Amino acid sequence: MNKGDTRVVPFLTLVPPHALLLDIAGPLEVVRYANAEQQDIHFECRYIAARNEQQSSIGLQLSALETLPAALPENAFLLISGSTSGFDDDPQTRRERRALAAWLHAAVRADTTVISICSGALLAGEAGLFDGRTCTTHADCIESLRRIAPLAQVAENRLFVEDGRRFSSAGISTGIDLMLHVISGMTSPAVAARIAKTMVVYLRRSGNDAQISPWLTGRNHIHPAIHRVQDRVMAEPAKDWSLEALADIAALSERHLSRLFRDRTGLSVIDYVNLMRVNLARDILANSRLDMETVAERAGFASARHLRRVWQQHNHLPPSHYRGLQR
Repeated sequence: MNKGDTRVVPFLTLVPPHALLLDIAGPLEVVRYANAEQQDIHFECRYIAARNEQQSSIGLQLSALETLPAALPENAFLLISGSTSGFDDDPQTRRERRALAAWLHAAVRADTTVISICSGALLAGEAGLFDGRTCTTHADCIESLRRIAPLAQVAENRLFVEDGRRFSSAGISTGIDLMLHVISGMTSPAVAARIAKTMVVYLRRSGNDAQISPWLTGRNHIHPAIHRVQDRVMAEPAKDWSLEALADIAALSERHLSRLFRDRTGLSVIDYVNLMRVNLARDILANSRLDMETVAERAGFASARHLRRVWQQHNHLPPSHYRGLQR
């Protein structure tokens, strides 16, 4: 659905009994900030449950929850919160969880994007939503998920896993990491970086996840002055950036900026600028048929030779590998 030039995305959150509040609040705050940070996509958030009221894991009562819909909207996102009820022997709770799993099995469409947080993977697994897919969950739930979903490939020691329209995360706070990853892919890495900075959280990458954008390299910190510099460089990589100009943006001396930048990012200032230019060059190569001299010029390099020299420092594959990938 579109409102003007804005794509409206239905975003439903399934609230199980004894839901973990951070599993809901963390990812949904990312979604709220995403709505505020850009206008291309608007997430329309709803909260659904088997009952109109649910008690959370910390005793806070959640009310005015919508009844489970008979069908999900087209191209909807469905977030499944984790809970403590997966380890509950209460007969009523077990019946409610079985009803939720049955509803998930019937309601999730081929075009539905499913996002499980923490032990929410147990409900998704029971519904067969991970069959033939790779997924993960909290370390304490790994064996339970393997038992419940024998047709799934359950990965251990992962912050989150993406497999097609199926996303799953490990424990509690990793729902924020996963949602930042989703927002980065749907909007842009710059939007995700701004959200992370506002929420004062790290932009973390999973060691086994190759889907994280190279634009986010060096953003695994929370220093506001360094983020200001990185935001400006990311917005205009090809600009002729000097250390003096970037120090002015950071409101630091050149010497202090150089030391602080390397300490927080693991890169020198010039290395970071060149990396952003390489990322820009890769995007230009993937979306055009421009010759290398023109690509180098548009990415801020002095020549194609300069581009290739810096390129080799950051890529094992040659520029030709990326030529026309998105065409």
